[in-house]
Parts: sequence; structure tokens; C-alpha cells
Amino acid sequence: MKKLNTLFFLLAACSFNAQVISGTVISKNEKQPVPYVKIGVEKENAGTVSDEKGNFSIDLSGFDPSRKLKIEVPGYESYAETVQNFRKHNQQQVFLQEKVKNIKEVNIKAKKLVDKNWGVNTKTKSVLYSVNPKLKKEDFLGETALEFNASRRSKIKNINLNIASYTSDKPVLMRYSLYTEKNGFPDQNILDEEITVELTEDMIKDGTYTLDVNDHNIWVHGKFFIGIQFLKEFDGKVNISAALFRTGFLRKFYGDWQKMTLAAPAIHIDVKVDKSAKNIKDETAASGDDLEGLIPDVSQYNMESKNSVYGKNESSGNYLQLKDTKLYYEVYGEGEPLFLLHGNSGSIQDFYQQIPVLSRQFKVIAVDTRGQGKSIDTSERDFTYTQFAEDVKMLADKLGLHKINIAGWSDGGITGLEFALKYPENLNKLVAIGANAFPEGVDDRLISHMRNQLLVLDIENKPGKFNERRLVEIMLNEPHISKKEMAKIQSPVLVIAGDKDVIKQDHTEMIAKQIPHAELKIYKNATHMIPFENADELNADIIKFLEK
Repeated sequence: MKKLNTLFFLLAACSFNAQVISGTVISKNEKQPVPYVKIGVEKENAGTVSDEKGNFSIDLSGFDPSRKLKIEVPGYESYAETVQNFRKHNQQQVFLQEKVKNIKEVNIKAKKLVDKNWGVNTKTKSVLYSVNPKLKKEDFLGETALEFNASRRSKIKNINLNIASYTSDKPVLMRYSLYTEKNGFPDQNILDEEITVELTEDMIKDGTYTLDVNDHNIWVHGKFFIGIQFLKEFDGKVNISAALFRTGFLRKFYGDWQKMTLAAPAIHIDVKVDKSAKNIKDETAASGDDLEGLIPDVSQYNMESKNSVYGKNESSGNYLQLKDTKLYYEVYGEGEPLFLLHGNSGSIQDFYQQIPVLSRQFKVIAVDTRGQGKSIDTSERDFTYTQFAEDVKMLADKLGLHKINIAGWSDGGITGLEFALKYPENLNKLVAIGANAFPEGVDDRLISHMRNQLLVLDIENKPGKFNERRLVEIMLNEPHISKKEMAKIQSPVLVIAGDKDVIKQDHTEMIAKQIPHAELKIYKNATHMIPFENADELNADIIKFLEK
């Protein structure tokens, strides 16, 4: 197959009065060819890339003679000359001046560096950024980028690209760039040296290509962009996973960067964050992800919970057969009955740190809410928190429990509030952790994220995701518990939330104020994940409250 620069040459040669300029890009210091250099006209969407020997051919027909032709590659000073002057030099040698590298020594104690992963890490095969040279040649040499924002000085360890599929007759040549930010768009490439990769299929592990950039000593602070560009034609196609309704950036050659609000490429980075460094004012979206700082990394807890016996303990588990659901539950301990109700899309396993402690003093009944965990729902109706409360009452009746205590987290806390309203004579005490009374009580960023989630599910329209859709919809549409209704709750209620919760703090305070016999506790430096991250404190508070 002919090389890309040759293709451009042939196409240009066939046009009338074509002004095809050929030449070689050479390092002024080393007197060696510079490969894979971008050559194009400023603010234009077309250009070419030099080959591995620095050779290029570009058709300058039709361009304004006064416009600037630009030549750029990391590690070298940018070259610029008017189109009119550049046309005068066919078969020319273009010399690029190497940049002077100012390497600053960075001394940071290892214990102050924290590992993080930022960016878009979806591995979907439904939403794709497709690279196909044969499909649309004019778009092939474009560049895509994703925005990040490091609130503290951070070192980039790896740049990861999630690749849904790869077919190629040869290694696929890619260039990585790192840009500063100006007016919300990528600006200057700040890399001191070229980072190119010849990607082959065996370099992609579990759907991800990981590029180790530790040795490049890349430190970032504030807003920046990571860009990826494909440099040579190949027979085949590379599909990069993309996240719908996240903002990516795209440009063709030296054309203006454009925002892509429909989808963003799955670029994510592993970094070491210097916790001792000064924080910048803009804390939001520190990872390029709107939920950064709002939803913490709980992968450690998820792993521990899955390795526990809870949620799959055959000796303690059983099912309650209802009209359209099989409700799974597990029972531990003896004493006053205490129902544990998990959050949206969770399960009994989420209480793996609560069950062994609370079951020493109470009869703990941990429940998988219908359609979640091991509970199966065969209806086609929308989920409601009132329905969830009815399920709890049916289970309590089956177990012969007239009056129960409830500790509910997130959706489970909302179910507890609905239970208090619908079955006041059957509720002793309620602990509501991270619960809201109406959707507006949830952080706007999470609401926006859930709306996007629902749009993605609508577009995918997969029958197998019907249940997932119901779980997103219930959070967007419910509950609707008025202040007047909250004032009717006569059972003692302990209202708990974190000061960094996804539930707005003034909303949590309002709930506690409206319920006549409510107590309020806001955990300091705590997120929505209190049963995971603040397990000991939560266990102690539940026991103390129920023993009063």
C-alpha cells in the first residue's frame, strides 16, 4: 500500500495548476531527518505528516498566500512561514531547531504520593470513536483530546486507552500530546520530546492499551489535555470506546479545536498525586470527571464485600415468594429485629462490616431489594420506594415480626422513610443514612450524571438493561415526601449523612428538622459511602441509638 505522503502527492499532481511542494524535515542540531512531523496551514483542516525519513509532499493549491504554513513536532521549536514564501522552495530541506530542555528536579517524599486514576474508563462496545483510514481520509489525520484538571501537582505514570476492537495489516502509529488550556480548549503542546507508539494487537490487554510514561517525568497542575493522533494509513480499523454525553475535543490538523459534547474517548491516566502540594482554587472535576470528589473510589470495599460470606450464605439465606418477585434475605443473631436495607444497585454484601457487629445484639435481617442482589423481579412496572416498603412489611409479616427497626442506606433510607409513613404502627426506630426526601436534595452533578446514564440506556435500547433503567429512573423521579408528611412521622429517627455526601447538607438538615423525634449527625470528612468508609463509627451510632 502506498504511503500517505505519496498519496497526497499523487492526488495533488492530478489537479490543475497544483502546487505540490516536497521536501525533507531535518534536525538543525543533529542533521538527521525528523519523522512524523505535522505540516499544514494554520486554521485549516488539511495537511500531511512526514514519513519515517522526514520526507513530505503537500498541495498548497487554493490556500491564501498570506496564511502561515506550520510545522510542529514535540521537542522542536515550531516552524512558520507564509504559504507564498514556502511555495518558492520545492525539494527543500526544512530545518527545525531543537528546544532547550530545562529539567527541574522534584523532591517529594514517597509517602505523600497517592495513586489515582482519572478520566474516562468505559469499555463499552456500543459507543465508539472509530479510526478507519479508508472510510474518511480527510478525517483520518485528525486529533482527539480529553480534558483533565489536577487540583494538586501530579505525576503521570500511565496513559491508558480503552480499545473495543483492533484490526490492522501493520502496527498502527499513534502520537500522544499534552496540551495546556486556554479559554476551555487545548492550547500549547508542553511535551519536551516525541511520544509515538507502534500499536499492535498483542499490546492491548483486557481491552486497554497502557502506555508507561514514567520516564518522561511529566508533572501537571491545573487544567490540561491529553491528545491522541494517528499518523500513518493502515488497512483496517481501530475502535476506541467512548462515553456518551461527556465532552471530548477534536481538530483536523491545524484547524480550530471543536468540542464534542455527544461523546468523549476513553482516555484515562494513572497518576501519583502530591498530597503535600498546594491545592489550587478550582477543586471541581479534578479528574476530568464531573463526579471526582463526589463519588470516592470504593473498589477496595467492593472487593472485600464480595469475598465475605454475606449475600451468599446458604445457611442464613432464604427467599420470600411474592406475586412478582422472589425476595432474598439473610438472618443473623437474636434480639430486637433490625432490617438492613442497602442502596440503589447494591446488595446485602454492602453491609459486610455491619452484620457481624450488629448481629451480636440484634436479630439482623439483611434484605436484597427487589430487582437487586439475588432478588428477582418479573414485573414490568416502574420501581417505587413505596413498593420497596411494602416488600419489607411482607417479609416482616412472614417472620412474625410486628414491630421492627430499620437501618437504611441511601435508597434503603428512603424506603425506611416510606415505611414510617405507611406502617407507623410497625416501626420502632429508623436510622436513615444518606437519604433524600425528593430528587432535588441530590447533588446536581449526580443528577446530571444519572440523566446522561438514562439517555445512554435509551440509545442502547437493550432488553437486558430494563432493570438497570428502572433503577436509574427511580432515583431521578422519586421520592416525593413533603415536609407535611415528614412531620407525621412519630417514630424516633436518626438522620446521618457525610459532610461531603451526594445528598445536599441543607437537605439532610431539613429532613431532621421536619421529623418531630429526629436526631441529626453529620460525619466529618465523610462521603456518601459511610457504611464502607466509616463502618466503626456507624456501627457504634446505630447501637447507641437503638439501645436508648
